[in-house]
Amino acid sequence: MSEDSPYRAVRQEMLELLRQRGIRSGRVLSAMARVPRERFVPESVRHLAYADRALPIGSEQTISQPFIVALMTEALALEGTESVLEVGTGSGYQAAILGELADRVVSIERHQELSARAKRVLDELGYANVTCIVGDGTQGWLDGAPYDRILVAAAAAHVPPALEEQLADRGILVIPVGSPEGQVLQAYRKSGGKLHAEPLSGCRFVPLVGAQD
Repeated sequence: MSEDSPYRAVRQEMLELLRQRGIRSGRVLSAMARVPRERFVPESVRHLAYADRALPIGSEQTISQPFIVALMTEALALEGTESVLEVGTGSGYQAAILGELADRVVSIERHQELSARAKRVLDELGYANVTCIVGDGTQGWLDGAPYDRILVAAAAAHVPPALEEQLADRGILVIPVGSPEGQVLQAYRKSGGKLHAEPLSGCRFVPLVGAQD
C-alpha cells in the first residue's frame, strides 16, 4: 500500500489495536499492513474498512473483523512454505493475507458472485499464488490435498470429516465450532492421525453450509 494512501492513518490505528489485543507475530502484522483492506469491501462501507468490526459484503456474508483475521492467521503459524486451504473466500481479504504468508493458497467459496469478485481483486493485486474455487467447502478440495494448514471462515458444529482427512499430519486447522448463538475459535493440530484442540477465543461467524456441515 502506498505511504500516501488516504487509509494510512486508520491502517496504523488498526495495527496498534491488534498489538494491544495480543497479536504478536511480526509476519502477520506486516501482512496486514501490506494488504489494502479497503479493496475488499463495498464502496458504501469503505470508510469503515479498518475498523475492528465485521462488515457486510453481499450474499448475506461478512468480512471478519481485523482482530479475528489476525488471530486465525497467527494460529496457523505460517513460515512461508505451506500449502493452505481456506474454506469461505468471502471478500478475498483473508485469502490475500494467507497469500502474503504461505506458498500456495486454495480458497473455496459456495457463492459464485463472491468468488468471482474476490478473484478479480486478488488478480488485480497480483496474488498469483491464490486459486479461487467455487464449491462445497465442507468437502474441501481433494485435488490440492494434503494441506499443511486449513482455515475455515464459517462456523460448524464439528470439523467436517473431509477437512480432517485432507489436513496433513502435523498440520493445523483453525475453525469456529459451536451453534449459531455462540462459537469458540479452535486451533486443531493433527498428530498421529488425530486432532488435538486448543481454544483461542469466543467468536461469531456465519454458519458453514454444505454436505458435511
